[in-house]
Amino acid sequence: MPALASHRKPRTRVRTTTPAVGLTTAALASVTLLSTQSATAAPAEPKPSIEEVQKKVDALYRQAGTATQQYNQAKTASAEQRSKVDALLEAAAKRADKLNETRRELGSYAAAQYRGGSIAPTATFFLADDPQSYFDQDQLMARLTSRQQKTVADFRTQQKEAAAKRVEATKSLETLTESQATLRTSKQQVQTKLTEARSLLSELTAEEKARLAELERKKEAEAERKAEELARQQAAATKEKAEQTSTDEAEKAETGTGTGGTGSGSGYASKAEKVLAFARAQIGKPYVWGATGPSSYDCSGLTQAAWKAAGVDLPRTTWDQVEVGTRVATADLKPGDLVFFYDDISHVGIYKGDGMMIHAPKPGANVREESIYYMPIYGSVRPA
Repeated sequence: MPALASHRKPRTRVRTTTPAVGLTTAALASVTLLSTQSATAAPAEPKPSIEEVQKKVDALYRQAGTATQQYNQAKTASAEQRSKVDALLEAAAKRADKLNETRRELGSYAAAQYRGGSIAPTATFFLADDPQSYFDQDQLMARLTSRQQKTVADFRTQQKEAAAKRVEATKSLETLTESQATLRTSKQQVQTKLTEARSLLSELTAEEKARLAELERKKEAEAERKAEELARQQAAATKEKAEQTSTDEAEKAETGTGTGGTGSGSGYASKAEKVLAFARAQIGKPYVWGATGPSSYDCSGLTQAAWKAAGVDLPRTTWDQVEVGTRVATADLKPGDLVFFYDDISHVGIYKGDGMMIHAPKPGANVREESIYYMPIYGSVRPA
């Protein structure tokens, strides 16, 4: 009998939602992971304030100034060492020529002995690369004439002198190499510091740059206020000194003990006038590190050139210039004096009177007049 057809209702296939659940789980996991990463990531550093930027830029320019003096020092040392090396090499060459001339003279003696049939051992002595090894042989020296003995003695002396010059030239070349390496390092340091300072400034917004300019104006105003106060003090001191001098001269005139003025300060004042006339003529020219004029200057390049105009040769760096002349107190400054700044003595300006100076400030600025109180004063020097 045929099988009866099933009347059972077929099952309806239920669509699973597992993929959707899986997707949601993955999404939640991703969100959780990102949240965890965000929570553990280092927080972004806060943007520095304008005051902090100003301090850092000023510090970078000062460090660049120090590196500039190192560059100037290395450049001077390199030039001096190069001159010394050239002189030593020239001296060594002359010694070698003289040595060869004496050697040829010895050779002529040997040739003469050869022609006379007495080549050995005297001729061997003359032809040897190092006749000194035969020098102490009394029996050999006895065979030489007084002139030949003098030639041998000269040869020995010249050998020693030539060897000494070669050693000296070699050491001098090594020193030159070291100076040139220092020169390259200092140059790189200057460029690195200036690049960093420019980078900081370039990141400022227009509003931040305006605020920075306002800070600079306040700094300049405070420096000028101090300069005016110094000018008042110096004017009062000058007036008091003039009155005292007048009183002293009157008393001397009454007693007949007057000797007349010595005019000891007139020489310095005359030189100072030339220094300041030169410095004023440079106002507006750009600061360029390592420059000594005439179109641009760094700080010590300007002071060196200005005093040279008055017939006084100053060394190249601030570190050496501060050692020249007589130290003077800030209250006793006179026009022409050099004022040095910062603990590392990395900057210098020329005092013009009334608390003001002429100096080459820093990269991006021109030679200008400014208060000596714009930077911390290290000390002052009267060069002549």
